Amino acid sequence: MDKKIGFIGSGNMAKAILGGLLSSGVAASENIMASALTDATIESIKKEFNINTTRDNISVAAVSDYLFLAVKPDQYAGVINEMKDHLKENTIVITIAAGVTLESLGEQLGQGVKIVRTMPNTPSLVGEGMSALCPNEKVTEEEMAQVVELFSSFGEAEVLPESLMDSVPAVSGSSPAYVFMFIEALADGAVKQGISRDKAYKMAAQAVLGAAKMVLETGSHPGELKDAVCSPGGATIEAVSTLEKTGFRASVLSAMESCYKKSSKMID
Repeated sequence: MDKKIGFIGSGNMAKAILGGLLSSGVAASENIMASALTDATIESIKKEFNINTTRDNISVAAVSDYLFLAVKPDQYAGVINEMKDHLKENTIVITIAAGVTLESLGEQLGQGVKIVRTMPNTPSLVGEGMSALCPNEKVTEEEMAQVVELFSSFGEAEVLPESLMDSVPAVSGSSPAYVFMFIEALADGAVKQGISRDKAYKMAAQAVLGAAKMVLETGSHPGELKDAVCSPGGATIEAVSTLEKTGFRASVLSAMESCYKKSSKMID
């Protein structure tokens, strides 16, 4: 892709997307520019990704065909006010912040600006991201296909109606954190039984990776796959029974509800 891609903000999510774009080859480093608040961040980004960098948000906005707003939701208003008059005519502004609606962005950027609201996740860094996308009415089908291609270069992408976007962090945006906790807990249990820490993390992580691939590649219901592991009177069904008794599913559902409520309130 020979389009110019800009990032205003260079935090963890921006770095995850940058890593995905570059490792997939969908974008060349010379076609990417990112801004950051401090010289230290600029130097770090330059060293890690070998892209163009600046502390000037306007410079990024002025050259970008795709412009990622990769700042915190409470910083959107200030950043948009600073750079909105410097966008190219057909720039597509891509947001990655929870709770920032297309309507509010349209009011701030101007109703003629093309906007895609997105929610990616940090596994984008290793090419296994899951991103939800929602365009405003100014984005054409062809342009949206290009945005989907962009996000698909570092994982999977799904287009959703905006009414569902606040539900996305709970199921894919924030859920890697839950999974990391699960892997850590599995490893702790393995260490308790005498397995070394490094081997425990590898075995736990690979088991989670393999289980996820089985869901995606077989098309089977997760419950069916779970049942296939549970022999009658065996150790696995004993473990599953304990998880049910201690509220494993209910805890996950409660965590997702908390995530949803918080996300829906994070309006700029």
